[in-house]
Amino acid sequence: MSTPRPRRPVMLDPASLDSFAQDRLDPAVITQIAHETAAVVVRTGRARQDPEVTRRLVELVDDIGLSTVAELWAARPARSLPGALWRLYALREWVRRDGAGASTDYRDGLAFAQVSGAIAGVATPPGPEEMRRLADAVLTGVFTGDLAGALERAGAFCRVVAAGRASRDDVRPIESLAVRGLASGAAQIATMAEDLEASAKLWRREALD
Repeated sequence: MSTPRPRRPVMLDPASLDSFAQDRLDPAVITQIAHETAAVVVRTGRARQDPEVTRRLVELVDDIGLSTVAELWAARPARSLPGALWRLYALREWVRRDGAGASTDYRDGLAFAQVSGAIAGVATPPGPEEMRRLADAVLTGVFTGDLAGALERAGAFCRVVAAGRASRDDVRPIESLAVRGLASGAAQIATMAEDLEASAKLWRREALD
């Protein structure tokens, strides 16, 4: 019996989300697995209303690794349930790994995106710990509150971050977090915000699957 290879953590920032490819299985099987697992995760959290279950779902990446979550959901369309969940977990991982960078982006963007800042609801001053609390609160809301509202908060957060990057004309890769050298510019993060907000509208129409 072969020895399993150790899982290596995936390092990324929120604009480096579509660089994963799944080509080991039949595409139809991959699609079915992605959508079914996403539905099960959300349904389990929302049905149980158990604080311990919620905590474990919020910390899913801590338990199984971001690469595992990426293999399940990263290749699905951004405006789908697995695609939206992937972005929420990736955002949480980004602020967990680079809270200082996230807080700088967010702070710089507040002057240009005050309405989005109010929707995101980050405590003041927006330091690294406040970033992490927001990310956890967003995922907690997926399982215990208004899922559409959670997606909108995440989208608003991304809009503020994008404004911060744009204010510095910042398209650099973040060396410690970027995947395959992709830049993490304002335009990519603004697109992520649009996708999360569109997913919220789809959820309210019961059309996010």
